[in-house]
Amino acid sequence: MLEIKNIFKTFNPGTINQKVALNDLNLTLNDGDFVTVIGGNGAGKSTMLNAISGVWRPDSGNIIIGGVDVTHMPEHKRARFLGRVFQDPMLGTAANMSIQENMALALRRGNRRGLKWGISEKEKVQFRAALQTLELGLENRMTSKVGLLSGGQRQAVTLLMATLKKPKLLLLDEHTAALDPKTAAKVLELSEKIVRENHLTALMVTHNMKDAIRYGNRLIMMHEGHVIFDVSGEEKKNLTVEELVEKFSTASGQEFANDRALLSK
Repeated sequence: MLEIKNIFKTFNPGTINQKVALNDLNLTLNDGDFVTVIGGNGAGKSTMLNAISGVWRPDSGNIIIGGVDVTHMPEHKRARFLGRVFQDPMLGTAANMSIQENMALALRRGNRRGLKWGISEKEKVQFRAALQTLELGLENRMTSKVGLLSGGQRQAVTLLMATLKKPKLLLLDEHTAALDPKTAAKVLELSEKIVRENHLTALMVTHNMKDAIRYGNRLIMMHEGHVIFDVSGEEKKNLTVEELVEKFSTASGQEFANDRALLSK
């Protein structure tokens, strides 16, 4: 479902601020994979998601989604392949629009826009059914402005919007980092449920090692712009946080440097 082949990206090349962000990055995700991504500060985790999304083009290499080479495809055209949830709950929704209006926008992403009545009754039924799966009572507040929701409610709606059209690839960019622990746990459970029930392929960046081990069927660790550790199945399930830190040190030759990740132990 996703192939990243020999991706290189350097920001501000030839200047004092030169930064090698991705360094011969290679990664393949099979259909239905739910991969968690962890790494030290500046390892290239979010940079990788930006490369996949088309925020910028790599210096070299290829990105293939669902068999389509999207390396030179502009960001707006990739929207039909991708769903993405950001760390900031405010980024994924329009605060002054209602829940159902936000969901209608998500449903039309990647489609040609025409002149017709905004939201059909059939769509309202679809949105209500989707909101019910969140078990947050939002199906009874479809006309409420999204800006009135809590951060967790808003992130749950964003997650639903990102998956309404069953994207080929779902990108979760530390999407629970701004939430309190109880709300973060709820959103993570929803994420896993949505990925599983819709048989989605997902890539989730997290700073929480426990979450990286607990969720998904595969875990990768990044360092200096490439993957240094890749584990799946029973081996992943049986990992401890201490073993994960040790694996990082062995593979990179350095101590793990991510304050938030270490605090989450």
